[in-house]
This record gives sequence, structure tokens and C-alpha cells, in this order.
Amino acid sequence: MTVEYRQPVYAPPKGSADLILIRHGESVPAVAGESFPMKDGHGNPELHPQGVLQAKAVGERLKTITFADIYVTTLIRTHQTAAPLAAHLNMSPKIEGDLREIHLGDWDGGKYRIKAAEGHPAFQRMRDNGEWGEIPGAETTAVFHGRVEAGLHRIAAAHIDQRVAVFVHGGVIAAAMSIASGATPFAFGGAANGSISRLVITGDQIAVRGFNDITHLEGL
Repeated sequence: MTVEYRQPVYAPPKGSADLILIRHGESVPAVAGESFPMKDGHGNPELHPQGVLQAKAVGERLKTITFADIYVTTLIRTHQTAAPLAAHLNMSPKIEGDLREIHLGDWDGGKYRIKAAEGHPAFQRMRDNGEWGEIPGAETTAVFHGRVEAGLHRIAAAHIDQRVAVFVHGGVIAAAMSIASGATPFAFGGAANGSISRLVITGDQIAVRGFNDITHLEGL
């Protein structure tokens, strides 16, 4: 009798937490000479109408999946992006403050986008060196990665053998993927608004299981 050995279908190891990371939808544009509303030193813009459509698409994509909890950050764009899924599932999101976006110092409130578009020398140094601290007054990469890792592990510890939806920011996704994979700090930069990524956390180990899935955003 022939014994067949088929390729296995992945499942998180026993004792793991399955974190589905969703980047918030597109937020309103920055305008020179104006600042976004601020919260605890961070720019706190609301979603652009396109971001609202992206949030609805995320909710439709994930509404049939079982989640033990939904998490957001302290910033309103994650709350607004999570709202459609939370309504589908009749759940109230919890806040994980350590997963808020990178603090951009003197460039927070929208100025970062303008400096990036202008190719400011500090922006170029930041990209070249993988160091957020090149921006005046910003968090260093080490400090930012430290709090992101702490936030991820805090959620994981509360959800052993469960899946959770975590609505976060582009910088946070890049940091999380870098921490998990050992890649350079900005190797996973540029996750699309409304994109879905995935981490599986088992004890101290973080494994990348998906990055920047945007199939649900086609046509938007």
C-alpha cells in the first residue's frame, strides 16, 4: 500500500495568537500652513471619503471571520476604519495605545507629508539610515519599535489560541514586520491604506504570515 504525504495546510501552533493587522483607510490630505487636529502630540486626521470606502471594504472582507476582539489605537482614523467591521460583528473595539503611529516631532500634524514630498534632507537621511530620529524631535526607531513590540505582545498574551483584528498605522505595520522578520526598519514600508497583514505570535516569537493584502480594495 502506498503511503502519501501531502503538503500540510498551515494553522497557528497551539498557544499562539493570530493577529490580523489592518492599516487605516486614507486620511484627509495635509495642507501647507495648516495642522491636523492633535491628540497627545500626534496628528489626528479623520478619514478622507476614499478612506471611508476602504473601511467599508475591509468590513465586508472580514465580517465572516471569527474574531475574539477588535483593537484600535488612540487615533481616530483607526476607530473610523474599524467601525464597519465592529458593526457587522456587534463588537466594541479596545484601545492599545502603544500601537499608535510614530511620533513625528516637529513634523507631526501633517508637515511630514509635505517634507517628504519636497525631499527634505532630513527625510532622505531618515530613509537612508532607517532612523526616524533624523526628523527633528521625532521618536527614534529603537523607541518606536520597542513600544510596538510591547503592544503586540500585550495583545497576544490576552488572546492565546484566538484571532484578533488590530487596526493600526503604516509605520506600525512596517515596524511589526521588521521586528518579526529581522528586515531593515523600512523594508515593509508603504502598506496600502485598508490593507491586511498577518502576524502569528507564539511566546516570544513573531512570525509573518501575510503582508499588504488589497484584493478587497479592487475598483476603489
